Amino acid sequence: MNQDNQRIAKMTFSSVYPLYLAKVEKKGRTKEELHQVIEWLTGYNSMKLQELIKENVTFDTFFQHASLNPDSHLITGMICGYRVEEIRDPFIQKVRYLDKLVDELAKGKKMEKILRG
Repeated sequence: MNQDNQRIAKMTFSSVYPLYLAKVEKKGRTKEELHQVIEWLTGYNSMKLQELIKENVTFDTFFQHASLNPDSHLITGMICGYRVEEIRDPFIQKVRYLDKLVDELAKGKKMEKILRG
């Protein structure tokens, strides 16, 4: 794992979650919608998310224990200058999947499109 990836792996989910929330709320989306998107990707319901936030888990731990949605491979497109479907590092790809879903939510995409329905 390169240095940037290690830095991301050590970041706590609780430090990034408020940024996700602020981003979607600023665009008129809700905390419930954010949680729906996170649950779709990771399997974590709102109660589990609150636990993980309180425990200050790292992104590494967050994704190690997640049950990734079998349709997550359908998440494609650009995020942070990378095509998510071309990212080789499985951990970083999961982080970017989450970034991409939050981004789509903030951009006003319909929920069924975001959840690859």
